[in-house]
Amino acid sequence: MRDSFKGESSDGGKKRSLFSLIGSIPSQLIELIRSEIDQFKAELVRKLKHAGIGIGFIFGAILVAVFAIGVLVAAAILGLAVVLPAWLAALIVGVVLLGLVAVLLVIGVGQFKKGATQPTETISSVRKDIRVIKGTTGRGEK
Repeated sequence: MRDSFKGESSDGGKKRSLFSLIGSIPSQLIELIRSEIDQFKAELVRKLKHAGIGIGFIFGAILVAVFAIGVLVAAAILGLAVVLPAWLAALIVGVVLLGLVAVLLVIGVGQFKKGATQPTETISSVRKDIRVIKGTTGRGEK
């Protein structure tokens, strides 16, 4: 009966004994953990690369916008100075700009908080692996 575990399988490879299969579980779990860590690293590098490129473009846009805003502020002050004293025109434009800064800041902080910084693909994959190890996945589920 012992020799039946060591016989040839249908694909030509040797059948493994139950003890051999049980003994391979730790190495397979270690390999699974390593592959999940590698997937995590790859996902993180990919997301950070896109974030870095995006930050570079945003920085460029901000730099150009600073000069454009300076020109527009000067134009607004000079335009209002035609009908109001120059100091009042500058004060009105300054207050409007501070209001705009407040609105943009609130929107920006809200968007920043919504940003997904978690490695969602890796978390999903690890959860799937845990379900498979526990034996709680359905047959058709991948």
